[in-house]
Formats: sequence, structure tokens, C-alpha cells
Amino acid sequence: MTSSAMVTNDATALGLLAAILGFVFYTSASSHPFWTKFYKFIPALLLCYFLPSLLNTFGIVDGEASNLYYVASRYLLPACLVLLILSVDLKAILGLGPKAVIMFLTGTLGIVIGGPIALLLVSFIDPSLIGNNGPDAVWRGMTTLAGSWIGGGANQAAMKEIYGVGGEIFSVMITVDVIVANIWMAVLLFMASRAKEIDAKTGADTSAIDVLKAKVEKYHAEHARIPTQKDLMMIVAVGFTVTGIAHFAADFLGPFFETHYPWTADYSLTSKFFWLVILVTSIGLALSFSPVRHLEAAGASKVATAFLYILVATIGLHMDVTKILDTPIYFLVGIVWMLVHSGFMLLVAKLIKAPLFYMAVGSQANVGGAASAPVVAAAFHPALAPVGVLLAVLGYALGTYMAWLCGQFLQVIGG
Repeated sequence: MTSSAMVTNDATALGLLAAILGFVFYTSASSHPFWTKFYKFIPALLLCYFLPSLLNTFGIVDGEASNLYYVASRYLLPACLVLLILSVDLKAILGLGPKAVIMFLTGTLGIVIGGPIALLLVSFIDPSLIGNNGPDAVWRGMTTLAGSWIGGGANQAAMKEIYGVGGEIFSVMITVDVIVANIWMAVLLFMASRAKEIDAKTGADTSAIDVLKAKVEKYHAEHARIPTQKDLMMIVAVGFTVTGIAHFAADFLGPFFETHYPWTADYSLTSKFFWLVILVTSIGLALSFSPVRHLEAAGASKVATAFLYILVATIGLHMDVTKILDTPIYFLVGIVWMLVHSGFMLLVAKLIKAPLFYMAVGSQANVGGAASAPVVAAAFHPALAPVGVLLAVLGYALGTYMAWLCGQFLQVIGG
């Protein structure tokens, strides 16, 4: 089938996406008053989805006909996951104290159970939300939200493939994701500005945070370095070597389960992509205990984020913004889901008297990931920004597993 789009060459389309990403990052870092005000209201991440979607909406590039998303999801996504997970330091995370980890895992659990609860509650208003098992079933689209809100964009894309999510529902869920998550982030930033008052009222012990500030500052002073050419080549080598190994194994495991254990299809075990993502996540975790993890000091996660934003832009190519206004019910699902997550976190924080810092960063490390968790952490103290990254990277590691689990619950409710 011949595409009627103006641009049919994927190399040209990739050039357009690169120009868009360059424009967004250049202007978001600008100190010009116009751009400073603009990005206070419009998140850069939203533009990375939205601007490529205009190429598809106005027929400049046909997102369905383009192979860019396939290439990004099969090559850049696995490499991205490996490089992000490399920097997981389980000892350092445990060193934050049990309350920090408890609040992070509470946030994860709140999302896993919040999705099915939100789908069930909103289905009383619109019964058509359940009882559908097609590619554009609401429960399938919600699995991508779970992936994003526990891990990040990479996990979101992984859920899209694992659960066979249709392009139409995925487009809507991307918008729900960005808008609802950013509203919650604004609430957290507002609460951060009143942290002392809130902690005083709840009786939280904040002495550990002072120790944490000193520890984080010391770690970065000792380890951060300007990357050399060797560093960059090692980062690329590790990312794509693990990707190649995972592809090799996934090409065997998927068909093996499909042939010998076809019933495991219900658990995604017959999917090559499922095994690809699980393998790169597991190998990345194993490497985090090896000297390879020191590549993070040279910017492994920055290279991973560059891959991730290319993936985000190719996902945007599948969006049709005209669909957004047709589906307000999905925004209600997202809001109810976030209310369950936030209510659960606030309740547990009150019960264990956790400082607001742990609650806010634990939540944002889940919902916003490595892109925005440091922003919330830095709202408490600039030296704490890396703590947001640390917990967010743990979210990347857990994201695939926990979002898959949430998807199983969603399938029971909505299928």
C-alpha cells in the first residue's frame, strides 16, 4: 500500500524528528524570558510527543507506514533499558533508610492496584469500558500507563508491545499519561514548598535527610567525570551487546514456549518482545553489581535518555491529536487512578511518619521517572536531585515486572 504522506523516506522522517527534539531541548534550556515562561506551563516531554504527532495528523509523515518506531523499539529501547538499569545501586538505595524504600514501593503498589480499581469504578459510569478484548480495549491501553507510571517511557513502550495495544487507544493514553502525571507533579512541588510545616504536623523525623545530603554530595564529587571517547564507546558497546544477546535468546524462547507450552500465551511468555525486555532488564540488573556500573559516572543514563527521546518521538508519530477531544472518559480513569495512588501514599506516609521528601520523591520516581523525579527532589534541596534519579532507576528496573502484573489484573476486570 502506497502512503499518501508528503514524506515517505524514513531517513527524512528521522531528520524531522531529530530537528524537533533539538528544538525542544534547545529552547527548554534557554534563559530567554519567553521560553522560561512557556516551559513553566508546557512540559518539554509533552512537546516531544505532541510535535511529531502533528506530522502524522497533517499527513506530512504516515506514522503507520514508517518503520522508525519498530527500529527504535527493537534496538534503541533495549539498549536504553540496559544503560538506565546499570546505575541501580541497591546498597545506596537501602542506605536511604527503610522509609524511603517503603514509600517508593507503596507508590508502585498504589499504581498496580489503582489501575484495576479506577477501571472498575469508572465502568459504572460508562459500562463500555469493560468487556472488550480487542487491540483498542481500554484495559490494554491502561497497561501502557502502568508501564509509564511505574517505570517510564521505555517500560510504557514495552507494555505496548507485550499486550498488543492498538494505536488509537495508545494515542489517547499517552495524552492522559502526560497531562495527569504533570498535574500530580505540580501538586508535589506545591507540597515541597511547605515541607517543613507538613513534616512538623506529621511528626516526621527528617534527620536522615541531612545525612543523605552529605552522602550524595560526596558520591558525586568523587565519581562524576567528563566522558572520554573510550567511555562513550564502552557505553554504546554495553548497550547494544546486551541488546544483541537478548534478541538472540528471545528468538529461541518465544517460539519454544509457543510450541511446547501454548497456554503460556496468556502470560506473554510466547512473545519474543516480552523476553527481549525481561532479558535486558535482568542482565542490566546483574551488571549493576559489576564494575560496568561505573559507566554511569561517565553519563550512561544520559546516552540512554537520548535513545529514549528518539523512541518517544517515534511513538508520537502514531498519535492523531484529533482523537483526544473524543474521549474525556479516559481522563477520568487517569484521574481516579492517580487519586488511588496518591491517597495510598499519603496514608502510608502518615502511618509510618515518613518525611514528605520520601513520599514526594517516591511517588514522582514512579509516576514521572528519571526525567522529573530529580526536579521534585531538588525542590527540597539541590543536592538531593540525584536521589530522585536513584529511585527512578529502580522504577525502570521494576517497571516491566510490575506493569505486567498490573496488566494481568486489568485483563481480569476489563477483558
